[in-house]
Amino acid sequence: MSSSSGAPRRGRPGPWPPAPPPQPQAQPLSWAKRTGFQSRVSGESVAIASASNSGQVSLPRPAEAPSDLESGPPARPNSALSPPPAATAANAEQQPQPPPPARTRSRDSEGGRPNGQAAPAPLPQLLEEEDGALERPAHVKYELRDSPGVFPIAVYGFQHYISMLGSIILIPLVMVPAMGGSPDDMAAVVSTVLFVSGMTTLLHTFCGTRLPLVQGPSFVYLAPALAIINSPEFFGLNDNNFKHIMKHLQGAIIIGGAFQVLFGYTGLMSLFLRLINPVVVSPTVAAVGLSFFSYGFTKVGSCIEMGILQLLMVVLFALYLRKIKLFGYRVFLIYAVPLALGITWAVAFVLTATGVYSYKGCDANIPASNNVSAYCRKHVSRMKSCRVDTSHALRSSPWLRFPYPLQWGTPIFSWKMGLVMCVVSVIASVDSVGSYHASSLFVATRPPTAGVVSRGIGVEGVSTVLAGLWGTGVGSATITENVHTIAVTKMGSRRAVGFGAIVLILLSFIGKVGAFIASIPDVLVAALLCFMWAMLCALGLSNLRYSAKGSSRNSIVVGLALFLSLSVPSYFQQYGLKPYANSSVPTYFQPYIVASHGPIHTGSSGVNYILNTLLSLNMVIAFLVALILDNTVPGGCQERGLYVWSEAEAARRERAVMKDYELPFKIGQPFRWVKCIGL
Repeated sequence: MSSSSGAPRRGRPGPWPPAPPPQPQAQPLSWAKRTGFQSRVSGESVAIASASNSGQVSLPRPAEAPSDLESGPPARPNSALSPPPAATAANAEQQPQPPPPARTRSRDSEGGRPNGQAAPAPLPQLLEEEDGALERPAHVKYELRDSPGVFPIAVYGFQHYISMLGSIILIPLVMVPAMGGSPDDMAAVVSTVLFVSGMTTLLHTFCGTRLPLVQGPSFVYLAPALAIINSPEFFGLNDNNFKHIMKHLQGAIIIGGAFQVLFGYTGLMSLFLRLINPVVVSPTVAAVGLSFFSYGFTKVGSCIEMGILQLLMVVLFALYLRKIKLFGYRVFLIYAVPLALGITWAVAFVLTATGVYSYKGCDANIPASNNVSAYCRKHVSRMKSCRVDTSHALRSSPWLRFPYPLQWGTPIFSWKMGLVMCVVSVIASVDSVGSYHASSLFVATRPPTAGVVSRGIGVEGVSTVLAGLWGTGVGSATITENVHTIAVTKMGSRRAVGFGAIVLILLSFIGKVGAFIASIPDVLVAALLCFMWAMLCALGLSNLRYSAKGSSRNSIVVGLALFLSLSVPSYFQQYGLKPYANSSVPTYFQPYIVASHGPIHTGSSGVNYILNTLLSLNMVIAFLVALILDNTVPGGCQERGLYVWSEAEAARRERAVMKDYELPFKIGQPFRWVKCIGL
């Protein structure tokens, strides 16, 4: 029966099964396709790269919540997924459409990550809800502007500072003995450091970048301070050498801080940011930690059993027990330094009280140079490192003490020492730039603008001037361990950091607190510093995660900078030294007497001092080599991993960014036209 409709007739079926379609001739494969090599320079994932190579359209991957690196690998998703809808015979050839991707907007859209690189797992992402409100998957318990309440602020603020205890208090314990200071002088300097650290942290929280970054004595300033302490003009001082050297240090620190103020508030830092990126920051910060290798274990060896015990305890808590939680907190990881110090100090106290550590008939009051017995000279020196009762500061210090400016006297200004500190303040600024960028990815809506970075560097210069006026012995800067502390404690609220700063100021008024810290045995201090400097080196190298992985260019630049940062200063430090020559300077401080015997000899003694001192500093060599090579060796933006900061105009249009970085009480509105003060 014929159909009355005009529909075309169906063709006659062909043979079954149908013949397979002709296959195209296989093309010879390249080496990359034969071996499955995938490039990492573009920052794409393996799945996306493989899809593009096969000619398929890559589907957007769902956004994953940032994982916690310290808690181990993330849990595997449940494999019992609901099956897809059953396909009928009519639509058997149709593929189910994937759900539309969520409206995600990473913080990288305005400069958080360079060149579209995929953000690493621990870094937070920024999500946008349907109503336009901004929220982020929880990676820190309290973010920048959170106010969780009085009790949580107190707990987290105390925890934040305790975890950074070593970085705040250990520098005076190294410097004051090198200056010939007494235990009472050391206790006074420790109290001053606590006061200035609290004051400058509050200043940075209100007027700087406003990120939750603790300010304090920086290891960047320690090596140049030791070089100034061991200057030739201070050799042979017998009376009041501590105050005399401290006044010269104060003058140099004030000059360096004033230069940093100009560097930040004139906008020069905004221009300098174009040359600073992870390949420069990484070896510079790492060289700061590596520069003290001559002091670390050399001092630990003065009482080898207690030093090894201290080092093993801090490694045990920070590494082997880091995943153990008590009351929901990783107590051993957060409090690794104070726990290890307390246990080792208690063991040393027991050995001292039971007579295991005794002088065995030798007189400890006789100077080593006047002691006839070689055995007593060696044994008394070892016991003074092992025993816990060698410092009398705790008994002699007052209960109340108020640090005040110019407490050591009027600063003495020397242009050659001041110029050394000016160069070092630039290195400290480079260190702070890396901390600003990394911490903002944890706690803030967007990375800061170049103007906010310049404002933060300017405030750090003001903080360094205050440190010079009060007499801490070193300049003030953002402590590098801030990023690690935020990642471990999950606390990014600036209110908690401000509360901890107030507690530091109050503790500085209690003289016994500074004296208690000053009574820590030297060998325990050296063992803790071995761990702190190693962590500083690791934190510096971790900045390379923002650059291309596996890039031979970056590897050569960083490797060459690190090697030359050890080799070139070693040449300057050993030049002109006579082996086995008697010297009043301990062996672990001899690298810092280079100003008296360096290889550079010009017609000016001041120029000789500046060049010999600067070129003997590991961090200066690492910075210069990395800065020159990274900005002259050809390399793409993706490969170099440039820091990309938020744009000022875009930041002003986003209310959350304004709340993160604008100055409080609207004090920044009259200066909005100044790019290095406002957003």
